Amino acid sequence: MAVIEATLPRRILTTPTAGPLAALVIACVFFSLNSPQFLTGGNFSLIIQQVMVVGTLAIGQTLIILTGGIDLSNGAIMAFGGIVMAKLALSMPPLLAIAAGLAVCALFGLVNGMLVTRISLPPFIVTLGMLNVVFALTHIYSQDQTVTGLPDELTFLGQTFQLGGTRVTYGSVLTIALFLLFAYLLGQTAWGRHVYALGNSPEVARLTGIRTSRLTVGVYTLAGLVYGIAALLLVSRTGVGDPQAGQTDNLDSITAVVLGGTSLFGGRGLVMGTLIGALIVGVFRNGLQLMGVPSIYQTLITGILVILAVTVDQLSRRRTR
Repeated sequence: MAVIEATLPRRILTTPTAGPLAALVIACVFFSLNSPQFLTGGNFSLIIQQVMVVGTLAIGQTLIILTGGIDLSNGAIMAFGGIVMAKLALSMPPLLAIAAGLAVCALFGLVNGMLVTRISLPPFIVTLGMLNVVFALTHIYSQDQTVTGLPDELTFLGQTFQLGGTRVTYGSVLTIALFLLFAYLLGQTAWGRHVYALGNSPEVARLTGIRTSRLTVGVYTLAGLVYGIAALLLVSRTGVGDPQAGQTDNLDSITAVVLGGTSLFGGRGLVMGTLIGALIVGVFRNGLQLMGVPSIYQTLITGILVILAVTVDQLSRRRTR
């Protein structure tokens, strides 16, 4: 019993989310001491609204990075999905338009996965190429026009309800629910264990009977579907279909994953850590803005945090070898 009690704190401290969670708490304490507006329910609701789109994108990014891959095209796929939903909603039932947007995003994920597995192309190259393809398709299909006048079904998730004394968006609730769902899938199902095994060693995973190619394609396709949900959240939050959206969200999603303690080398990390990573970015940007710090310094600090997170990951990997 004493041994278990002694090792429990050590296990907590060595989990991938321990460091990010400590950083988030320290950041919240710092900004609450320097800005009286920071530690309010309304401000925290605003932070969650600001990170819900990138946070949802980062769920899909987490799945792919856990397999040892990376996706540079997710922001562009989200933008195209949003345009598809917005344009189709003006000429067909909104729910069908949403379904079409989700299907298109999943299709792009499927293509990414097929190129990675069937032609054995590096995920970086595949998704970099897909980034340019989808970016061009978005501007061609939208004719560089923002789509407005959307029906209520597309903007419902941007509406709010009262929770205590704070207004909370339905989109924020959906984002939290998605994180909980994928935390369960990765942590409590055979599929989740296979994803981690694939990221740790594809060859060992294959020898144990895991159909690695099928699993990889499935992960990319599922990630694409998640990008479609992010597209719906984006449209709901902005109220328009914007062809210029998502241009830096691919990098922001990677930032959230890395800050959350997921290893860029695959096989190690937690999706709830990604939520913490997204919140770290949101808290820093919000807190620095409340303190009147120019936005360029917010970008500088975010970059430093990413470098530190990757450095910690590298050092921890060396210690475990």
